[in-house]
Amino acid sequence: MNTYEMELHDYKQGLGHFTEKMPDIAGKYNAFAEACFAEGKLSQKEKQLIALGISIYSQDEYCIIYHTKGCIDHGCSEEEILEAIGVTGAFGGGAAMSQAVTLVQDCMEEFNQKMN
Repeated sequence: MNTYEMELHDYKQGLGHFTEKMPDIAGKYNAFAEACFAEGKLSQKEKQLIALGISIYSQDEYCIIYHTKGCIDHGCSEEEILEAIGVTGAFGGGAAMSQAVTLVQDCMEEFNQKMN
């Protein structure tokens, strides 16, 4: 298992533990999140790009990894991801760009290698 796959595994394991302890809250949260990411007027691909931008802006490394993979899984090109990063950088400045040019780039390389 690669580095970022391990991070995703840790996140999912933690969420599973929380779900065991707090099934009502976790179930409602998961249902809400699934509804938010369902295909609608915006595609799932577009929603993943939005989520990636928000993750970068909020400096949430687990979500950056999760949504970078989500972007790739939903067919985003490198150019689309980089354009979303640019928009995020316009709002988040250097802090957002530092996550984008390091963590997002590394995730794209790792996840794209696995897909090839």
